[in-house]
Amino acid sequence: MASSSTGISANLERLGYGSPDGCIATGIHREVISEGSATRTLLKEESGALCLFDSAAGVVYTLPAPVKGMQFDFSVSVSRTSNSHTIITNAGTVFLLGAYMAGDAAIATSGDIFTGNGSSHVSLVFDGDTKGGLIGGHIRCTALSATQWFVEGIAIGTGTMVTAFV
Repeated sequence: MASSSTGISANLERLGYGSPDGCIATGIHREVISEGSATRTLLKEESGALCLFDSAAGVVYTLPAPVKGMQFDFSVSVSRTSNSHTIITNAGTVFLLGAYMAGDAAIATSGDIFTGNGSSHVSLVFDGDTKGGLIGGHIRCTALSATQWFVEGIAIGTGTMVTAFV
């Protein structure tokens, strides 16, 4: 894979590469992955997709091996009632870095920020209660390197929130 000076693969198709004013790309539609089942390993070709947590029995998404700049969004469209909604890295040597905010939607003063340390956290496990997993939660994971994903977003749960980073 060839890289440009920016670290982005030179093999990727570029729109309006030569225009200093940018480009117009009409008709672009984002891929939405509606799994509705227990587990799904994401593919690198699916980078940019919106992945739905759309099963009350919980969904587990495994991220692909990170390539700098890849990005996946995860949104809760069905509240978890059993098991968990989970995002996991592809290997025990690939870590989560960053932060998300979590709160109880019913308590106006709730909310806390939870951070991934980038050196030991390999998954996010939303339990539908104090770790989030209710409708409206949204997490974005962006690959920073071959060993780290950057996490940002919001989780909605019930009660006093605790970290979903594991």
